[in-house]
Amino acid sequence: MHTQITISTNNQELLKDLSLYELEALANSTLIPKTQIQLQELLSKNTEATLSTEETHLLDHLLAQIDYLNIFKTRAKYTLKYLQQNQASID
Repeated sequence: MHTQITISTNNQELLKDLSLYELEALANSTLIPKTQIQLQELLSKNTEATLSTEETHLLDHLLAQIDYLNIFKTRAKYTLKYLQQNQASID
């Protein structure tokens, strides 16, 4: 079991219910190779204007997921930096 971190602030950008291990894993996460390949193929087809309607929806969905992943990665990095700067207590 990983120790949860106690953060005493109202900063809504901090991820407060994750352990250091979880924050680090999230901060360093990447797309799985299969998804990366699929994304590259869809982006190429999009550039060539050969996407089907279904592929367009899939590309939009993947891009939205990537946006959310990047937001959470950024928040995880921000939380880790906050913890380093403030040396938050660990239960």
